[in-house]
Amino acid sequence: MSKRTATELEPTKSIGAPFQKASGSGQRRENVTVDEMGEFEDAWEDEIESDEDVVDAEAQGEDGALEHTCECIDTDIFVGMEVDEVLPAIEESEEPQPAPEAFIPGHHILGKDEILEPDDSVYIMRHAMNVNWPCLSFDVLRDNLGDERQRYPATTYIVGGTQADTAKNNELIVYKMSSLHKTQKDGGMSVAESEDEEDDDDDDALDEDAVLEHKTIPHFGGVNRTRAQPLPTGSPLPPISQPYHVATWAETGKVHIWNVRPLIEALEVPGYAYNKAQIQTPVFTINSHGRAEGFAMDWASSGLSSLRLLTGDVHSKIYLTTASPSGFTALAQPFLSHTSSVEDIQWSPSEPTIFASCSADRSIQIWDVRSKGRKSVAGILSAHESDVNVISWNRTTTYLLVSGGDEGGIKTWDLRNVKKKGSSDPDPTPVAHFSWHSQPITSIEWHPTEDSIFVASGADDQVTIWDLAVEQDTEETGMDDTPGGKEVPPQLLFVHQGQKDVKEVHWHPQIPGTVVSTASDGFNVFKTISV
Repeated sequence: MSKRTATELEPTKSIGAPFQKASGSGQRRENVTVDEMGEFEDAWEDEIESDEDVVDAEAQGEDGALEHTCECIDTDIFVGMEVDEVLPAIEESEEPQPAPEAFIPGHHILGKDEILEPDDSVYIMRHAMNVNWPCLSFDVLRDNLGDERQRYPATTYIVGGTQADTAKNNELIVYKMSSLHKTQKDGGMSVAESEDEEDDDDDDALDEDAVLEHKTIPHFGGVNRTRAQPLPTGSPLPPISQPYHVATWAETGKVHIWNVRPLIEALEVPGYAYNKAQIQTPVFTINSHGRAEGFAMDWASSGLSSLRLLTGDVHSKIYLTTASPSGFTALAQPFLSHTSSVEDIQWSPSEPTIFASCSADRSIQIWDVRSKGRKSVAGILSAHESDVNVISWNRTTTYLLVSGGDEGGIKTWDLRNVKKKGSSDPDPTPVAHFSWHSQPITSIEWHPTEDSIFVASGADDQVTIWDLAVEQDTEETGMDDTPGGKEVPPQLLFVHQGQKDVKEVHWHPQIPGTVVSTASDGFNVFKTISV
């Protein structure tokens, strides 16, 4: 299966759970038949004379004649006139309209004339932005706008690599997404929510489109993976005199390292000019993989003196590149233990020499870069029934790791129980296992501060948010309120839909609870009421 493919753009609307099903061919009330007289005419109206009739009567005689004529007309009302049948008034039905039904994947199937409509009452913010070429991998860039920010409209910076129609048309792009207003609510808010809305500025929930600006660097070959240099929490953006590195895994087999700091400055400061020739040349290019393509890549540390980059390819090789004040150095000897394509890599958030990798050989392996021979593995997990596509190491509870497989399964592992390589001990089992997604998991990531929450995306066009701390009520065990299909896990907090071919999803580290996802039809930025 191709892990990264570019498809034609088809803009769609972002849809969150609960979902509403709206039919385009609903039943209409039958038309009521009325006579030719018309529904709004007086049913007791007689042939009252017009002005011309009055003038003619005056010409024929004096006031008495006119009075006689009027008396005759009054008599005709009851004697000679056929009275139209009076129709009863149409009363509005007092029966309440049926509530919109939440669309649950796996339980419901859309009918021929049904469409999904987003329920904006479950979003605090929701925006969709289309781009010229799909960016199937991206990363969130740090900015100087502050941590833990809650004010709207919001602004965020991201970096992504394209998958264009030809190799020469690809780019590395720094995006500035601004005017990210709160989602307008059409009623249905609680009193507390209404009071909160009144406390906010008037422009918090304006019905305006987000603004998308960008600066680009030409990039030969499609970009399989994009990762930005990590910066410490609370630290500002590096000054313009210092580099802010972004690495790209190209389909050509090369890994390029770029300095995107001047592009961010150009988006922040109108009129800022930078040396394009210098910026469009990579700071360093890793050629260790030859022509072998790859997807796995992760940075470690944050200081330039200890900056390290791991890259894994489809030929099961993992290479380490280190940085020093004099520049980058690609180590020639690879890490060898996997027997198939390396799909994802994650450095340990607590131990600087430890990293984890997952592979199409269905395993997760734990490595120590200090090991001699580059073949020794500290631990191994027989993780999934099929290829292990993605992993994420919990940055708060550092012994937890979550993985996503090609079969659609999501598993959480306790690395304190990892099996030593060559040991006869039984294989460890996951502490949690979810089979909600029906197709391969394409991305997964722990929340940066909440150690029980993670977000995942799947090839079934779902972005799901999970909370392992949620436990099912004992009274609800074995109960399922929805007809048919599989049971909804209590740990599943939210389902976001509406994108096509979702490939990657990340939390925004400076805007709590905000999720950014990318798909073949563009980016979604949203924040739900669940997190």
